Amino acid sequence: QVQLVESGGGLAQAGGSLRLSCAASGRTFSSYAMGWFRQAPGKEREFVAAISRSGISTYYANSLKGRFTISRDNAKNTLYLQMNSLKPEDTAVYYCAASIKNSGSYYYTATNDYNDWGQGTQVTVSS
Repeated sequence: QVQLVESGGGLAQAGGSLRLSCAASGRTFSSYAMGWFRQAPGKEREFVAAISRSGISTYYANSLKGRFTISRDNAKNTLYLQMNSLKPEDTAVYYCAASIKNSGSYYYTATNDYNDWGQGTQVTVSS
């Protein structure tokens, strides 16, 4: 099991930027494929971005391509999400998640592919 703690959320204006971090502890961070998800009030948790164990391969929700960037630093046991050109509809609680799954894919997009979750960090974008 890996423990995950998100930080970096807060209030931003539309068009602004935020950078989320997810600090991991416990088992070897580089053993996990990682992902970011978000959940807005009254909505289901949705996939945002995923990254392979090495950090070489990434994948994004179609609607977020070009605005969000996922990255990781395995030496620092940290996952990042750079969010640019923020929109009010990006308002949500953002969660990082870790997957030990090894089915031949470099990354995963479904919530049930992930074993461990952080507590979430609130992002609010004002218009």
